[in-house]
Amino acid sequence: MQDKTIIQVEHLEKKYGDTEVLKEIDGTVKSGQVICVIGPSGAGKSTFLRCLNLLERPTSGQVLFEGTDLVSLKESAVMNLRERMGMVFQNFNLFPNMTVLENLKLAPVRVKHLSDGEAVKKAQELLDRVGLGEKADAYPASLSGGQQQRVAIARALAMDPEVMLFDEPTSALDPEMVGEVLQVMQELANEGMTMVVVTHEMGFAKEVADEVWFMADGYIQERNEPNAFFADPQTQRAQDFISKIIGA
Repeated sequence: MQDKTIIQVEHLEKKYGDTEVLKEIDGTVKSGQVICVIGPSGAGKSTFLRCLNLLERPTSGQVLFEGTDLVSLKESAVMNLRERMGMVFQNFNLFPNMTVLENLKLAPVRVKHLSDGEAVKKAQELLDRVGLGEKADAYPASLSGGQQQRVAIARALAMDPEVMLFDEPTSALDPEMVGEVLQVMQELANEGMTMVVVTHEMGFAKEVADEVWFMADGYIQERNEPNAFFADPQTQRAQDFISKIIGA
């Protein structure tokens, strides 16, 4: 199952002026894998994630999605490929003037040209899947943060993505709402969804990830399967990070 390469990153660099945010990043994401990207704030984790679907354009290097180098494509072609990568942000990014159902229907109708009836059926199935079937006619402002994030996940799934990118999906949530979002993500992982997750939730990383990528100072300093990484980090930077978390 985990033999087909979905994303291949080679020599990825990102600069803002003279500031190097990402330095010589390499990595491979295979079908069905869950990669958790962890590390201190300012490590470049979110920038790295946004480079994967070209929300940020790399300064140099390659991002290959199923063998196609996204960096070399024109924007119109990037848009087509981006449809195959779902993205979930920290702050939900739902349209406040639309109901939950309308949020889910929008892209499938406009981009995939589903009929309204098809889009409604699909949206309702996805809302049921994330435990919010009764919220179809609600507006985002009436929902809790955890519910809004589950709607955001359902909205990304409505485009039938081949990979899901999560940018610290629980960091804007109150602690009691974190679990409901992580549960949906764990279910997706169990179903074989390919996922790259930037997260501060170490329990989730340990439990669900196939690989943990530890980023600091713009580099991937270390990568390993979770139990080995958390039990015996190899680099001083990772050891310091883990000791601070455990000591917190």
